[in-house]
Amino acid sequence: MKRILIPAGGVVLATGLLAAGLAGTAQAADNTVASDALAANQQKAAETLEFWTKSNNAALKGAVAFSPDSLEVKKIQNGGGYSADTKPGSTAPIGEEKKSSSKTQNVNFPKSIGKVFFEGRDGKLYWCSGTSIQSKYRNLVATAGHCVYDIKANQETVSRWVFVPGYYQGKAPWGVYVGKQAFTHYDFDVYEDFDRDYAFVTVYDGIGGTLNKPKQVTKAEFDAYKGEKEAKDVEVSREEFRKGKLDPKTSDYYWRQKGSDAELAGPDYPGAEVAKVEVSEGRYKVAPMGKGNGRKFGEPIVENVTYNEAFAYLQNQKDNPAKYPGTVKLDKRGNSTITHYYVQAWYKPGTDKKYFRTDFFIIVHEVKSVGKLGDNVGGQGFAWNQKPGQTVRTFGYPQGAHPDGNKAYTGVTPKWCYGKTSTNSYKIAQYRVEEQVALKCAVTGGYAGGPWLAKYSNAKRLGYVNGVTSLIVDSDDNKRYDTITSAYFDGEANTVYKAAAAAWSGKLIP
Repeated sequence: MKRILIPAGGVVLATGLLAAGLAGTAQAADNTVASDALAANQQKAAETLEFWTKSNNAALKGAVAFSPDSLEVKKIQNGGGYSADTKPGSTAPIGEEKKSSSKTQNVNFPKSIGKVFFEGRDGKLYWCSGTSIQSKYRNLVATAGHCVYDIKANQETVSRWVFVPGYYQGKAPWGVYVGKQAFTHYDFDVYEDFDRDYAFVTVYDGIGGTLNKPKQVTKAEFDAYKGEKEAKDVEVSREEFRKGKLDPKTSDYYWRQKGSDAELAGPDYPGAEVAKVEVSEGRYKVAPMGKGNGRKFGEPIVENVTYNEAFAYLQNQKDNPAKYPGTVKLDKRGNSTITHYYVQAWYKPGTDKKYFRTDFFIIVHEVKSVGKLGDNVGGQGFAWNQKPGQTVRTFGYPQGAHPDGNKAYTGVTPKWCYGKTSTNSYKIAQYRVEEQVALKCAVTGGYAGGPWLAKYSNAKRLGYVNGVTSLIVDSDDNKRYDTITSAYFDGEANTVYKAAAAAWSGKLIP
């Protein structure tokens, strides 16, 4: 087992482990576990949820695979064997606590996997991979430590951490789960020791339902609303436009004109478009008259209106008679009318004005609690101190490019690798790696944090998490990644897991 020397002022323990935690966070009894708040209260969690789900999940769609160059390794060395610190052990997956596992060689993706989304300290939005895992309150996610802790800002967690199982192109079929508390090994939290590059995160109950529903409102309600909102222009006919302008229940801000005035052409112009054009009574009686004007277009149309509507039309007519050419009859007894006159007209193609009505919407969230993560997607088991060289299946969402620039994956759908883990430990000096496990797997950035599942059952889609992808390696320097690594899950990993698995998180919506 590796030991880390503590700087002056610290205490060297026989096990090489220290107590850790935020102020106000209980220390683990055996001084192994570091625990940090992600969204420590419901208000913070609600803000995180709003950030990711507003504008039709725009932030989720805009995130990219977390694949910093510093975590993509070119050189690794073989070390000795692994030093188990306790006896091998395992915790069964959710629903398999009293059942034996079955063997299969076919692959179905586990329901428990998904994307971990977060905001880095650089302000950019990223994702890693992760999985739901067995826990007392069915509220736990396993992922890589560097997908929770910012390795460039020591002892700081990333921001706005959420887990979305089954994520696909902006869809969250099982809900969005906001991280509450992260657990990892103290040596990773403080010293960025990648032999401990794993984390277990408790999450609040999931949120589902309609997260971005537009609700049409009045202009006054639109102006008063402080949340997310939008205005949409809907094309309408000229008649509807004019009628709407006269409606006392609306105002000019509902109605818009776009484009330049149409240019009259005459019936012989190539491609000329014929249109019904409203004119004054005088022009109608002498039609056809002037360039482009044709015969009368049907009989005059008499519109029955209220006195106020007729009066408003007259007022508009004084200011702009060309736009309001109808003949008005005012009658306070309720028999007011506006008579409209139409003629044919030919225009050069594509020059007509277009008319629009503006509709106003506020964006509301009709959300509900969808329950516990483990109840919805299940949870993988957990295994530690397993014999090297065992067969595992790994899962994740790769997207990043290979060193030669080739981008083989989109990150839209999950991928998997299958094989036996290395029997010797791997060493990577720049990350103090002395006892990582390796697996041949040609994936790229975004795969980090994905589970390594031992004894995986295709029929049940369940196995035992015995690692999570940590580093991505080009082992032969041919500019293509071909190997992934994981921390070796020993008894200390189990101690961290057990602490996280016993932690309660709660609900955002009662």
